[in-house]
Amino acid sequence: MRERRTKIICSIGPATHSFDQLKRLHEAGMDVARINMSHASHDMAEEIIGWLKTLNRQVSYPVPVLLDTQGPEIRTGVLNEPMELVRDDEIELRVSESGPKSKRSITVNYPELIEVLREGQTVTIDNGLINLEVLARAEDYLRCRVVDGGKLTSRKHVNLPGVRVNLPAITDKDRADIEFGMKHDIDYIALSFVREASDVEACRAFLGRKSNTIKIIAKIEDQEGVTHIHDIVRTADGVMVARGDLGIETNIADLPNIQRRIVHSAARWGRRSVVATHMLESMIDHPIPTRAEVTDVANAIYEGADAIMLSGETSVGRYPIRCVEQLDAIAQKTELWPGLGYEKDLEPESDKQHIATNAVTLAEDLKAAGVVVITRRGITADLVTNARPTKVRVFAFTNHSQTRRRLALNRAVYSHRIEFSKEPEKTLQRALGILKSREGLKSGDKVVIISDVLAEGNSDAIQLRRLD
Repeated sequence: MRERRTKIICSIGPATHSFDQLKRLHEAGMDVARINMSHASHDMAEEIIGWLKTLNRQVSYPVPVLLDTQGPEIRTGVLNEPMELVRDDEIELRVSESGPKSKRSITVNYPELIEVLREGQTVTIDNGLINLEVLARAEDYLRCRVVDGGKLTSRKHVNLPGVRVNLPAITDKDRADIEFGMKHDIDYIALSFVREASDVEACRAFLGRKSNTIKIIAKIEDQEGVTHIHDIVRTADGVMVARGDLGIETNIADLPNIQRRIVHSAARWGRRSVVATHMLESMIDHPIPTRAEVTDVANAIYEGADAIMLSGETSVGRYPIRCVEQLDAIAQKTELWPGLGYEKDLEPESDKQHIATNAVTLAEDLKAAGVVVITRRGITADLVTNARPTKVRVFAFTNHSQTRRRLALNRAVYSHRIEFSKEPEKTLQRALGILKSREGLKSGDKVVIISDVLAEGNSDAIQLRRLD
């Protein structure tokens, strides 16, 4: 039985690439497994998915797969040896097609580089560790000054803050990776560098019929995505505050405000929200987090994020299991305090949302042991999540395995698979029996039940029951 409402996403990498490690992550509190296709091959991803399928047959709470696309990344070229960049050095920046022309020349795989940059603008390399200022434009290169130096190696990530990058929303590699994901029945696509709602629509069109079961999490990673956040959120199934690139592409001093804006938008429109990157970064190398990291995690929970995500901490870090245990402990302590109440700004888009919100209010006012949701596709459970329960857990019961896995990302929701009977009361009794055998509820405990499965026609039913 898990009491925590905020969900934990773990990135799987060399440090956790085994069945035993995945099992330990789950025991520590992992709710969702992330496969980062920027680094994972299809063979590696297939192996992880196979292990998770085995694990899901053994555990009470199944672990869904979130496939994170690489997206339209800009990177430096290949260097024969590391290049030491010193402050105030001048170097040439060229596109890959022209190739390096001197020992002080760097290539970038973006053909429009010279056209889109102007004097005084910044080029950021290796996630902000190296920064260049454009001094002048020539016909086939940019002359740049090193502002922040360091050792440059091959294929480092490049950001162009404030520049509209003219690259496709879904690259050929992304399409191949998404097709792989569809073949293996993954649960979520984390779509990188979403700049406008049409990017999400393009992904949904590519998924086709699979879009009914594979949900899209739009990653917000630059200012353009922030500008169009409301349209993006309403088009996607969820949104991720991808703070790595976002902290480079925008004014880093404004990053906390941007995070709150994105999470608030998700709460307003009833979509899932994930806060990611550098949650417990110091624990990649150290056994305990910094005090600032603990506070940062708590702030995401106060904001009401559905999930918080670990990246390098669990993919390449020295203490992956301890990281999850620490995140679980912080979440449980933080959830004892009231959050910021973004759910009060929820824009109900249907009568069913009003009913779901009332079910949560009733359960919390009556100090019920939980809200029980009987659902086929998970829609009613999503509506209950939108109400952001703060005092009760939500127990979802479905007859579809993928719906059960997908709901693992929903804040406060813990799902179970049961067979539905033609007699609604039998279905309900099966669900209530599981609450006692698996979730620790006792005879006499009150639960509020919401379902369109238990009612005739298309109406929704809300019931108050005491467990026998």
